[in-house]
Amino acid sequence: MTTTDPLVRLSHLDALESEAIHIMREVAAELERPVLLFSGGKDSIVLLRLAEKAFRPGRFPFPLMHVDTGHNFPEAIEFRDRRVGELGERLVVASVQESIDKGRVVDQTGPRASRNQLQTTTLLDAMTEHRFDAAIGGARRDEERSRAKERIFSFRDDFGQWDPRAQRPELWNIYNGRIRKGEQVRVFPISNWTELDVWQYVARERLELPAIYFSHQREVFERDGMLYAASEFVERYPHEEPFEEWVRFRTVGDMSCTGGVRSRASTIEDVVREIAATRVTERGETRADDKVSEAAMEDRKRLGYF
Repeated sequence: MTTTDPLVRLSHLDALESEAIHIMREVAAELERPVLLFSGGKDSIVLLRLAEKAFRPGRFPFPLMHVDTGHNFPEAIEFRDRRVGELGERLVVASVQESIDKGRVVDQTGPRASRNQLQTTTLLDAMTEHRFDAAIGGARRDEERSRAKERIFSFRDDFGQWDPRAQRPELWNIYNGRIRKGEQVRVFPISNWTELDVWQYVARERLELPAIYFSHQREVFERDGMLYAASEFVERYPHEEPFEEWVRFRTVGDMSCTGGVRSRASTIEDVVREIAATRVTERGETRADDKVSEAAMEDRKRLGYF
């Protein structure tokens, strides 16, 4: 290979971007009715930019979908709706509250209540209702150990379940998208990215993010070593008094199980430096639902969680 070969000049982010765009185009070519999961969070914002690079100036060959617990951070929901409007794409909102109203799931009560686990049923019902055969998500292998087991094309049976022992080989970036009737695929184009890669890409592409990702003063309370936003969606124990703190959120899931971190990082450059120095994964530090057991995430994924 000569020094004039363009592959020599590919940066780390260029290579990750190229791989992700290739994966998205493979999904569009191989599957009939894919959908891109978009929550207004940083990983799904990166997916939107990758989809723009893969398919613009045409429309995306799939709609967007958010599995909305009804207990999301308002900053993320506002950003979600505004960004979808700017893109002119179609958004499907799959509502956990509607699943509760229909009796498909039972809402939890009490200080430890969370709607995060209820998303699985809502997602599977939406996939069936809209006849989606593939869901493109922003999961990354560095987030959690069960996600590190999962292939980029992750197949679900006709019950929406994942069997980690029956995964297809993925050699030389060749993906087999063949599915039988009733089966589904979860596809993770940024599976090989790290949290730091995501933030460096956000910086390079000058992507806008919800303000919740940057340091701000917020009323919080402490539980199990995590700082939760004080809100109407989270019932506190009597001893859990709220207080003001400078925090930012590394991930923006359901408010009932997502914690913030003390931080004064107010710019993308500040956050990149902070992430480069940390040795704790974002889910390990800020997601209570992953601390229920050693296999909490894998148990949910086996049942159909994305």
